[in-house]
Amino acid sequence: MILRLIDWLIIASFFLLSLVIGLYASKRAGKSTAEFFLSGRNMPWWLLGISMVATTFSCDTPNLVTDLVRQSGVAGNWAWWAFLLTGMLTVFIYAKLWRRSGVMTDLEFYELRYSGKMASFLRGFRALYLGAFFNIMVIALVSLALIKIGAVMLQWPAWKTLLIASTITLIYSALGGLRGILLTDFFQFLLAMVGAIGAAIIVLKLPDVGGIHGLIHNPALHGKLGLLPDFNNREALITLLILPLAIQWWSVWYPGSEPGGGGYIAQRMLSAKNESGAVKATLLFNVAHYALRPWPWIIVALTSIIVFPDLSSLANAFPHIDKDIIRHDLAYPAMLSFLPAGFLGLVVASLVAAFMSTVSTQLNWGASYIVNDFYHRFLDRNASEKKLVIVARITTVILMILAALFTLLLSNALQAFRILLQIGAGTGLIFILRWFWWRINAFSELSAMIISFIVAVYFQIIHPLTGLPAINPSTQLVSGVVITTITWLAVTWLTPPVDMETLAGFHRLVQTGGPGWKKVILQINGEHDIMGSYGQKWDVPRGILCMVIGCFAVYAILFATGYWIYRNMIPALILSSVSIVSVFLLIKIWKR
Repeated sequence: MILRLIDWLIIASFFLLSLVIGLYASKRAGKSTAEFFLSGRNMPWWLLGISMVATTFSCDTPNLVTDLVRQSGVAGNWAWWAFLLTGMLTVFIYAKLWRRSGVMTDLEFYELRYSGKMASFLRGFRALYLGAFFNIMVIALVSLALIKIGAVMLQWPAWKTLLIASTITLIYSALGGLRGILLTDFFQFLLAMVGAIGAAIIVLKLPDVGGIHGLIHNPALHGKLGLLPDFNNREALITLLILPLAIQWWSVWYPGSEPGGGGYIAQRMLSAKNESGAVKATLLFNVAHYALRPWPWIIVALTSIIVFPDLSSLANAFPHIDKDIIRHDLAYPAMLSFLPAGFLGLVVASLVAAFMSTVSTQLNWGASYIVNDFYHRFLDRNASEKKLVIVARITTVILMILAALFTLLLSNALQAFRILLQIGAGTGLIFILRWFWWRINAFSELSAMIISFIVAVYFQIIHPLTGLPAINPSTQLVSGVVITTITWLAVTWLTPPVDMETLAGFHRLVQTGGPGWKKVILQINGEHDIMGSYGQKWDVPRGILCMVIGCFAVYAILFATGYWIYRNMIPALILSSVSIVSVFLLIKIWKR
């Protein structure tokens, strides 16, 4: 595979446009931290929604999808499809609560919701834990995918790929702040979608594949095409479907799919003009992320099984690539090596765009934690806005350098994905309940974070060194959830509750309600509140109903698309009808 002059011109034009946008947004971004991290809180919902999609449309995502499809078939994607439940819960319940809170970062939540020195400590600790450690892991995961793309498509060594792409990303991220990132995300997403769809169409025409008909009837794909796992295979059913839908979606903290909506998703919601904008942006994100994007990646992944049936065939096709990084996720960039000149440059640019959109968001989000919730809160409370912006830009550079170094320790996307899931296992329920159960305190969150990390270290590092029998990832995940949940619940009851003044202030700000706040609201209004005002204006039941209907709508669209591609008309028509009815019901119920 050789990139022609036209390919290089397309890639160079993309880089230049990214730099121009960063320079354009730099003047406003330098005014204040509110501009640098939240774009002045006046961004349109559609731009925020597209930015959320672009950020999760990283260059590692098609690699991860390819890894899942090659090893577990299309049904393997339930490992991330299940997070739609989390997303829809955020849309219809948490988006408006976050926007109502008025915080700059979601970590400011801790000193609104909790009281005492532990609340301040938790805010600072998570600022470093998430903003530095966890954030560096995510950026490294994305960078690993870029290294593999560069090795296959450009035949570049890892250092060269990282140096060039990271430098461009750093420049426009550090200069333009969130506004520059949002504007860049918009055209990066369009470019990435064109590249993904075009690549799927082209690889389907390869002689070995023979179009859609040849693909779905190829014996190499036997057992790989099902959208649901084989119900006769108990292990596959539990691992691929039951575990993600029953436990994983609510119990695990994962970037972009945080229970209760946090991280850079919360950052986008906080940047919206109002509550309605936050809800619309998050809804657009979930529809596009789960219903519109997956199939181009899945098609390329399926064709890769025919062309490169095993790791040996990949190694033979690309002998110049380090054998330590030849895993199933390499098959996606390997398939792109068949693209023609011109379109090849477009696809390379789209994958680099996917890398840049994710990394720029992670850098800005991580810097917001470190600067706003650690540096400004604990080290220099009198720092000027100009100084804080300078510190944010320096922090952005440091995070990128550390992430690039950590990248070299990873070997495949699925490995890193499982590590991130394990680290967050068991913490998700706190992020869902803390808005609606007054008894949760700062000790609850701190204990959950510490114990989940310890369990992850044991399963991922210590246990393999003990010589004991291997523990499968599903057992590790469930064990982590159980141990962490029992721990934080025990700690919650054994530690003092948040003081009533803080709880009352939080209730008035975000308008909590429901049975979980009954004690607090009765104490605020007096024990003679026989009318039960704790239940008034509490629209969570309606939000949950909308969440369920929304999930039906999105899954129906996702499945219907698959069956149309498979040319299986009856289920395609049925699911298309289900999606239309679900959307109609959703609109009708939500407008009440």
